[in-house]
Amino acid sequence: MKKPPVLAHAVARSLVPFRGSRAAQLVPHARLAGPMPWVIAIMVALTTIAAAGGLALSNLAETARGELSGAATVQIVEPLKSERDRQARAAEAALARLPEVSSIRVVPDRELDALLEPWLGSEGEGTDAVPVPALIDVELRGPANDARLAAIRGALAGPAPAARVDAQSAWLAPVFAAIRSLQFLALALVVLLAFTSSAAVLLAARSALGGNRGTIEIVHLLGGTDAQIARIFQRSVAFDAAAGGVVGLALGMAAIFVLGRQFSALDSGMVAGGGLGPVDWLLIATIPLAGVGIAMLTARLTVLGALRKML
Repeated sequence: MKKPPVLAHAVARSLVPFRGSRAAQLVPHARLAGPMPWVIAIMVALTTIAAAGGLALSNLAETARGELSGAATVQIVEPLKSERDRQARAAEAALARLPEVSSIRVVPDRELDALLEPWLGSEGEGTDAVPVPALIDVELRGPANDARLAAIRGALAGPAPAARVDAQSAWLAPVFAAIRSLQFLALALVVLLAFTSSAAVLLAARSALGGNRGTIEIVHLLGGTDAQIARIFQRSVAFDAAAGGVVGLALGMAAIFVLGRQFSALDSGMVAGGGLGPVDWLLIATIPLAGVGIAMLTARLTVLGALRKML
């Protein structure tokens, strides 16, 4: 007695999209039971941390550049203190007459002593023995480009011949270069983790195909299309990727919170500029969605490619 209609009906039910708690699947599956959801969770957590680090470094660099773009420093490099003080007063008066200058601040000696104390000792133990240049912080009305710096040097050549003028951003050029390298590293880590997640999904899809080869051949014989079969694997992978993405995002956010607390304890103005804004948090929140999309696309392409070779 032949029963092809019964078999065809059972297969057709397995090809119907999931509704509610229906368990009609070609691929036996238990939520969070296999290794793939946990692999995706780990990848999403690491991607979240790497992306947050890259965004924080970008914010830090932009904040520092914005604060220092129009800042310059005048150093009076003169060993004799009386002459150094005289040239500092003359330089301050000359700078006040320049239209490019918006504000001037002569750094007090006590601040310089406090900065040098870790290396030269406290007052009376070495700071007086080493001549320290007088410093003047200058804020310009525009960026501290070569033309404005040349104008300041020309104005100070007569009243303060020992003056040296530098853009404050030039001092931090090596820091900006290091930050840029770390940003590229964070981007490379995000791309590498995306490829790793895709590879994990590819291996899981191939394993599932191999374990259900007989069922898939029957479906083909009964008229099932490759797209229908791929859709079943795609949904299964989507559930795993979504569950793993939620867990990974929670782990990553917890790590970001802990690291943020540690860096905020440094109480540094430059570090404070590396905080994450609303747009940054929105980008981080899309990481699990991107992970689900990559997993579904990888599963579909893997299954379709394998089915073409199978029959």
